[in-house]
Amino acid sequence: MLYRPLSPDLSTIDAAPSLLTRHAERTGYAGPPPAPTMEVLRALQAAHLAAIPFESFDPLMGQAVDTGAEAVDAKLLGARRRGGYCFEQNGLFLRVLRAAGFVAEPLLGRVRWMMPGDAPPTARTHLVLRVMLEGRAWLVDVGFGATVPPQPLAMDHSRPQPTRHERYRVRRGRRSYRVEAEVMGEWRVLYDVEDSPAPAIDLEVGNWYTSTHPASHFRHMLVAARTTDAARHGLRDNRLTIRHADGAVEQRYLDADAIERALADIFLIDVEPGWRRAIERAATVEAAPA
Repeated sequence: MLYRPLSPDLSTIDAAPSLLTRHAERTGYAGPPPAPTMEVLRALQAAHLAAIPFESFDPLMGQAVDTGAEAVDAKLLGARRRGGYCFEQNGLFLRVLRAAGFVAEPLLGRVRWMMPGDAPPTARTHLVLRVMLEGRAWLVDVGFGATVPPQPLAMDHSRPQPTRHERYRVRRGRRSYRVEAEVMGEWRVLYDVEDSPAPAIDLEVGNWYTSTHPASHFRHMLVAARTTDAARHGLRDNRLTIRHADGAVEQRYLDADAIERALADIFLIDVEPGWRRAIERAATVEAAPA
């Protein structure tokens, strides 16, 4: 399969007239009429996270990810009812926000999640958004799997910010921001985000690496996630973890049939017949630390 690049310049993409309607139909958005307000931003983000799952079956199946607007809309908003990873999710959400009147731009980050503090720098393979509202910058992310920030995070201070799940904080560096989540009483780094808006070519390279490079874990691991007001749901190969908003945690290991049921019932993914071999392989993975 040939790799199809991004549109020439993400910063100038005009949303199709029907984009907001199609997004609302997929997400069940029932908030205020779209307008550049914090109430709408929070509601759009929550609806998106609850309805459009994080998943990476295309790289797992050896298929490059097409992040062009037409391809992303067909996959995430169309009849296929699929999810995607950050370049698809946040690329779509950027266009949705702009169509609603928000001032938003893409930023690239280096993932640090579950890495020791002295680990070498990673590639710039995570896309997030910076949204300006009333003179303040807010970090918005709908594409970071099971630990995705569930609401906008203020970027102008480093104090802990409570959400309906974990607390988060955004720490300012010289040319970047460090985003952290408090998990089980410990602050853990999610990613470091560069301060400058990312040009389309950098997004294209980051997506190409993430979806095609042999070292990308999406090429070897079955991953799905979905965040609702009530709970976070995460699937990593055969390990299903549910973290409830009240702090309760469920975890169990699934066989291939149970993985397919979880993908359909919990993650709202229409399972494709060609995935069965990868699902069976994921079911044989040995138990790993949480």
